[in-house]
Amino acid sequence: MAISTADFKNGMCIVNNGKMCTIVEFQHVKPGKGGAFVRTKLRDIKTGRVVDYTFNAGTKFDSVRLEQRTMQYLYNDGADFNFMDTSSYEQLAIPEATVGDTAKWLKENDEVTLHYAGEELIDVEPQMFVELEVTETDPGFKGDTVQGGTKPATLQTGATIQVPMYIEVGDVLQVDTRDGRFIKRV
Repeated sequence: MAISTADFKNGMCIVNNGKMCTIVEFQHVKPGKGGAFVRTKLRDIKTGRVVDYTFNAGTKFDSVRLEQRTMQYLYNDGADFNFMDTSSYEQLAIPEATVGDTAKWLKENDEVTLHYAGEELIDVEPQMFVELEVTETDPGFKGDTVQGGTKPATLQTGATIQVPMYIEVGDVLQVDTRDGRFIKRV
């Protein structure tokens, strides 16, 4: 479906120079003299790179329909990550390269959101907060307080985060997956 710059909305997906991009922000500009134009920031879906573009007002683009599906993570068989649609019980294998860094937050039976542009899978997004068990960390000592420093801890999925000194092996932690920050002990 063709759209023009007048139809732009933040988050919309368009095809620009053969690449699928989402509109991060845009601004219509009408200078005192000359034609109107639109300044945009577009995020390339494949690379994640954000680039500034300026288009003449009325320029036409093909739009791409964005879709989200919630699925349950089942297991990793070494090459692929396997997910299941909880309503239809249909299973889907996604290559490890597509899942990328998200893998360090995936625990079996957790819900994830798969983002599609048209029919193409573009992203696997974990829940915002996950609960993971600490499998390895330095021991805490008497006198280590909440206000003290931090130490590295390895979680059950292999991710390493900074935690307060009082955290011990076996503790279950709530972690923010957006930045890998320790939130609280559960």
